[in-house]
Amino acid sequence: MKFADRLVGKGLDTWVITKLIAYNLSWMVVLVVPMASLVATLMAFGSLSQNNEITIMKSSGISLYKMMFSPFLASIIVAILLFQFNNDVLPDANHQAKILMSDISRTKPTLSLEPGFFSQEVNNYAILVRSIDQKSNWLYQITIYDYSNGAKVNVVTADSGRIFFSRDQSKLIMDLYHGEIHESDVQNTTMYRKLEFEKNIIAMNGDQFSFQQSGPTSRGERELSVYDMQVITDSLKIILNENTKSFNKEVNKFLLIDTLKNPNVASTKMGNNPELMYLRSLEKVRSAKNIVMANFNRLEWTKRELEKYEVEIYKKYSLPVACIIFMLIGAPLGIMVRKGGFGVAAGISLFFFLIYWAFLIGGEKLSERGFFSPFIGMWAANIVLGIAGIILTIKTNKEVKTLTFTFFKKLVPKKFRQRNIDVENENN
Repeated sequence: MKFADRLVGKGLDTWVITKLIAYNLSWMVVLVVPMASLVATLMAFGSLSQNNEITIMKSSGISLYKMMFSPFLASIIVAILLFQFNNDVLPDANHQAKILMSDISRTKPTLSLEPGFFSQEVNNYAILVRSIDQKSNWLYQITIYDYSNGAKVNVVTADSGRIFFSRDQSKLIMDLYHGEIHESDVQNTTMYRKLEFEKNIIAMNGDQFSFQQSGPTSRGERELSVYDMQVITDSLKIILNENTKSFNKEVNKFLLIDTLKNPNVASTKMGNNPELMYLRSLEKVRSAKNIVMANFNRLEWTKRELEKYEVEIYKKYSLPVACIIFMLIGAPLGIMVRKGGFGVAAGISLFFFLIYWAFLIGGEKLSERGFFSPFIGMWAANIVLGIAGIILTIKTNKEVKTLTFTFFKKLVPKKFRQRNIDVENENN
C-alpha cells in the first residue's frame, strides 16, 4: 500500500510485485520477531497463571527461575537465528529492494491515448487520435508529429491503425493504414515532400514504458553485513585520525599571524602604510578562517559517517537481544495479569514495543547527530527494559501479584458500565 501510487499503471507483472513485497518484508521480520517473543511469553505464562498451574508448581518447590529456564534458552536460540537473518539476509534484501524501487520509479506509466487529445508520453512524438474503438482497440483519424530527426519535421496522418509493444517491450509499434507522410526541412523551408501509403509501420522507442532491472549498485550502511561495516569503520577511523591531525596543524599554524604578531617587521616591509598593513592582515585572517573551516567540516563529516555505520553495527546486535529482554519482561507480567488470551497479550506487548521503538528511533537519530555514542543510542532500550525485566522477575518470584485493569473501567461512561452490568445479570 505504501508504494501503490508508484506501481499503478506501469504494466508490472505479478513476479515483480511479489519480489518487491518479499524484499520489504525482511526488515519487518526483524522487528516482528522480538514482539512475537513477548506475545508468546505473555500468553504462555498468562495461561499457566490463569489455570493456577503457577501456584501448583510453586507449592511443589519449583521456583519461577526454573520455570523461565527453558523459555530463556529458547529466546537465546531465537536471538542467534535472528542475528544471522539480520546480518546475512536483511542486507541483501534491502539492497535488492532499493534497486527494484529505483528501476520501477524510472519506468513511465503505460501509454494512454484519449480521443481528441495530443499524447506526448513518447519521446520526440506527439500523437493525436480522434476516435478509438474500445472493443477492437482500433484507432481512427490519426495524426503523428515526428521530431526524432532534428533537421526535419514529419507529420503522419492515417485513416486507421493499431498501437502495440514489441515482444521484448523495447519498441512501441504503430501499424497505420491509408495515410500520408508530410516531410519538411527545418533549415530549407522551400523543401517539402508528400508520401502516400496504404500501410506504414512506425517503430518508436518504448524503453521508458518497459521495466528493465539494472545491475549491482553501491550499497549503503543498511545493505551491508557487520564484517563489511567493520572494514569501513576501520578505514574511517584512520581517516578521522588524519583529519584530526590536519585540523590541529592548521589551527596551530594560523593561530597567530606574523603580521599581527610582529607589527614592527610588517610596517618596515610595507613602508609604514597602516592601511595596506590592515588589508593584508585581514586577507590572511580570512584565508586562515577558510582553511580551518574546511578542515573542520571534513572532520565533522568523517565523524558523522563513522557514527552512522557504528549505529547499524550495534543495531544488528541489539534487536536480536531484545528477544531475550522481552522474555524476561513477558514471564512475570503474564503471571501478574493471569490471562492467557491473545488480546491482552497483544495489548501489553504493543505498549512495551512502542516504548522500545521510541528508544530505538530516537537513539538512532540522536547518535547519528553526535548527541551521544552509538552504543548508548542502540542499547539504551535493552538496558532499561532489561533492568525492568530483572526487577519484575525477582519480585514475582518472591510474591505473586495480580494486575487488574479496573482503572480503565473508570474511563468508560456510566451508562455503558450500567448496560454491561445489566447484560451480565441477564446472563446469570
